[in-house]
Amino acid sequence: MKTKTVQIKLESGLEARPVALLVQVASKYESKIYVSAQGKTVNAKSIMGMMTLGLNNGEELVVTAEGEDEEQAVDNIENFLSGN
Repeated sequence: MKTKTVQIKLESGLEARPVALLVQVASKYESKIYVSAQGKTVNAKSIMGMMTLGLNNGEELVVTAEGEDEEQAVDNIENFLSGN
């Protein structure tokens, strides 16, 4: 299992479009991927779950992945949230 704290560096935060793109990134991996913030944990592959977080630019979240490609999954999600 790999866990990493990531700061959101997307100008609009996690609104509908960035959430949809993040779910696409997460869905490329076999690993189970979860995002935790503000006392909630949601499946990173679920658009509805991710929308419930309502996170803004500058806020932090924790990405956790478990599976064969967990390292790559967490690294690519971090890159996306960092605006890269």
